[in-house]
Amino acid sequence: MKKAILSIAIGLMAIAVAAHHPAAAQTKKQVKQMEKKILFVVTSHDQKGNTGQPTGYYLAEVAHPWDVLHTAGYEIDFVSPRGGKAPVDGFNLEDPINKKFWDNAEYQQKVTHTMQPSAVDPSKYAAIFYAGGHGAMWDFADNAELAGIARKIYEAGGVVSAVCHGPAGLVNIQLSNGKYLVDGKKINAFTNEEEAAVKLDNVVPFLLETTLITRGAIFEKSGLWQPHVVTDQRVVTGQNPASAKGVGEATLAVLQGISQ
Repeated sequence: MKKAILSIAIGLMAIAVAAHHPAAAQTKKQVKQMEKKILFVVTSHDQKGNTGQPTGYYLAEVAHPWDVLHTAGYEIDFVSPRGGKAPVDGFNLEDPINKKFWDNAEYQQKVTHTMQPSAVDPSKYAAIFYAGGHGAMWDFADNAELAGIARKIYEAGGVVSAVCHGPAGLVNIQLSNGKYLVDGKKINAFTNEEEAAVKLDNVVPFLLETTLITRGAIFEKSGLWQPHVVTDQRVVTGQNPASAKGVGEATLAVLQGISQ
């Protein structure tokens, strides 16, 4: 009996020592870092169909969610369908949050040197966020690598979020059970009415609202240019640029809920 008690005591001491060992502390630190990383997806596409008009990711739809999440302690990495420098639209540096992001040397380097999808390890990320900008309509939906990354993050218990045209990246994500990610979930995105209002409803390769509905989404929306954010089962979506900060805040709320 005494020997058994002694063995237990020795074992407990060993566990205590291991817990305070630098290697154990380092492992805990690595896990925490993995939990505090988010992957931002931006478009590589720079033309609105055959109009000759330039496009890209919409700056405010990156900067405002970035500000919320970065301030909360999350590290942000960037990926695009082709990697490298991502084209930017909505370049308004009078917006102080846009300027804060653009003037950050670390993140200027990241967004002008985005990763290719093949370089991404999904296990490192607690969430994936698809930024909008019309370019997303041409190169998000059919990118199987990005869809696979999002599926792995979601099925590992992470968050999938998107704003404006960013939900183009959600339309073809299928889970391991064969169902579309958006099927049966409340989803929001740039609406058919907003696309018509900017006279691009006959230019974009598909209508985002219509396609999401065909995938089984329960589509929610507000009036033109009104902020609207919806969260359903770790999927967070927003309607337009005015919703960008709200998507960042809602994503953070879900992440905080998971961590608790």
